[in-house]
Amino acid sequence: MVLCCRCLVWQSQAADWPARQRNYGWPDSATIEHVVSRGCDIVGVAHRQCRQHEWMSKYQRRLSFSRAEIVLINSWMPVQQIVYHMLRLFVKTERLTDSVDNSKAATLSNYHIKTLMLWASELKPRSWWSDSLNLIKISVKLLHTLSVWLTDRHCQHYFINDCNLMDDNIMNMQMIVIKLMSTNEARLSSWFVQNYIDKCAERCPFVVFGMKLQNVVSAVVDWRLANSLLDLGRTCASAECIIQHTVSDLSLTLRSCVYFKNMFAKMDACLTVYFTAVAFLDVARRISSNGFSDELMDILTALLGYYVDIPRYTYQMNSVFFLNTVSKLMNAVAHKFVSTMQLAEIHLWKAYLQRALRCRDSDSDSIYCLANVYLAVLYYITGQYQTAIDHCVLVMRSQDHSQCSSHVVQGELLPKIDDNIDSVLGLAVFYQYVLLAAFDHHQQRQPCSVFTTELFAYYLNIKIMSVTKCPMITGIFQRYLKCMYEMRQFFVGDILVFKLLSSSLEQNICSELDVENCDRFVICVTELDTSELVELLQKSAVEHLTTCRQLDAQQFGSVGTIVTTDYEALYAYKLCDYQRCLQLSTQNVQRLLYANCVSCVVTLAVFMQVLDDDIVSLIALMLVVNPKCREMDRNVMLTQPTLSLYLMTQCQLKLRHSVTSLAQTLNHIKHAQRIIPPHRTLDHLTLHLASRKIMWY
Repeated sequence: MVLCCRCLVWQSQAADWPARQRNYGWPDSATIEHVVSRGCDIVGVAHRQCRQHEWMSKYQRRLSFSRAEIVLINSWMPVQQIVYHMLRLFVKTERLTDSVDNSKAATLSNYHIKTLMLWASELKPRSWWSDSLNLIKISVKLLHTLSVWLTDRHCQHYFINDCNLMDDNIMNMQMIVIKLMSTNEARLSSWFVQNYIDKCAERCPFVVFGMKLQNVVSAVVDWRLANSLLDLGRTCASAECIIQHTVSDLSLTLRSCVYFKNMFAKMDACLTVYFTAVAFLDVARRISSNGFSDELMDILTALLGYYVDIPRYTYQMNSVFFLNTVSKLMNAVAHKFVSTMQLAEIHLWKAYLQRALRCRDSDSDSIYCLANVYLAVLYYITGQYQTAIDHCVLVMRSQDHSQCSSHVVQGELLPKIDDNIDSVLGLAVFYQYVLLAAFDHHQQRQPCSVFTTELFAYYLNIKIMSVTKCPMITGIFQRYLKCMYEMRQFFVGDILVFKLLSSSLEQNICSELDVENCDRFVICVTELDTSELVELLQKSAVEHLTTCRQLDAQQFGSVGTIVTTDYEALYAYKLCDYQRCLQLSTQNVQRLLYANCVSCVVTLAVFMQVLDDDIVSLIALMLVVNPKCREMDRNVMLTQPTLSLYLMTQCQLKLRHSVTSLAQTLNHIKHAQRIIPPHRTLDHLTLHLASRKIMWY
């Protein structure tokens, strides 16, 4: 790991590189543009000749083009990448390079090999690499080129014209030149057989003494391909553990959240889903501890896939800003909300609207009324009818609606409310079309798919009352009618929705009620229920984690047993759905107990909220007794069999299963204790706890 400072612009020292004359079209213009757009880095590495200097060794910096080099190497043909690997292996194994901390004069480094390959890729035609496909022949020619560079003591930097990568005082230069020049195809072929193929064959269980070279190579390749999937699975598991460590140790900010999402999106779909799940749990944990802050609102917005302007904190946010944010979010979804993610989005919108009402400038009637109308809509579609009515009444009681015309209810932002609104919006679009067809096409379009804020509040209030069969509906409708008569200007949508509502009320008229009595009710507008949002985030995280398990099973199921319902069982236990948890856990135990390569559940801070209290206590005790466990990932992990056996035990005890059933579970626990490695401390503690619970029962 090298600490660096990112330079977002291409440095002047390498200004000639993008426009350099290239005879063979590599790199192409798109790659060059990509390289330049990524900029470079400044790293804390001193020049070799300055490493003995007390001050320069600490504070000297150099330009690093590692980002550019990665882009260029990824644009190589496979043959070029293989040759690069072969040359690095040869130079390193033959001890022609120094270690980084060698303060003496330089010989060769891996960077010399990389520079050699970059220049060769640019100066050689594509046919030079691909016509014969003789890897040894290509490698020998490049080694000879390197020897010429050493003789001339000149290795021009690939990006910076006036930079020579060869020191004047090169250690063992003559010996290295002789070794490189004497390397021919026969010698290099023999070298690779002895130092590369034979060493690979020693690790391969399918190679036997006396096999022909070609058969040995085929056996090694087949073995490597068979194991590569297992290696990739382990790598992905390690990456998931690192994600949890990062989020647990360093609470997410908006900037880091966006950075991680973009980074994982370029790497792997499963890691993207896993990061989102862990981030949901982190947000849920922080909401439970400190409330739903503005930054957490923005982090959740980014996690849900919406754009958030990161630099916006440089200026003060007002109610109009929050209202516009809600408009953008609501515009993304215009259908009925059914999924956990969509319900979380509704809570996020409510939070932005309530934040707008808390701003100092929210006393503006237009902002105040519109925010309350949208809140009423959101509470209505989630079935919280009384709270929706409260917000409608706040709009209806507003004294001055003269400014409300500057902020109207936009129909395209509304989720599914009822058939009347859908019909009105459809007719409004048709009406607009007729106007454009009948009159001048260049005439300025009038807003049709909009509603007056006050009138829409009346409509929604009456709609909710009809759903709840409230006896005050006729009185409210009279006030609605009076408001229509007194309105100086309204929209086509207001007229259409009023006509539809009038028709429906005539068919089902309710008892009369004095209009003035409606004002006697006390309105208590509640704050956002963050506990419900926390539960939604936890549930959504479990859904994402289950999706990860399913993706893992599709990709790695051929090399190991992976059950996909362990997180689902854990969440069912948290909800006290013991029957469902027992069913899933029993199925998982049957599949996992005698399986290989099972997955793990990491139990770091963000996961504590979905774990059983006893397991959390075990983890705490383990860390108190041995704080070093924090530094060892394996000690904060539970394997899938252990977790399933523990949940199975707990559910059987709570459902008061028979002793015979518990005895069978106890046998499973004893088998797991025998096969799980001793270093898995948390596994053995959890199994021992489950065993004690059964024995005590």
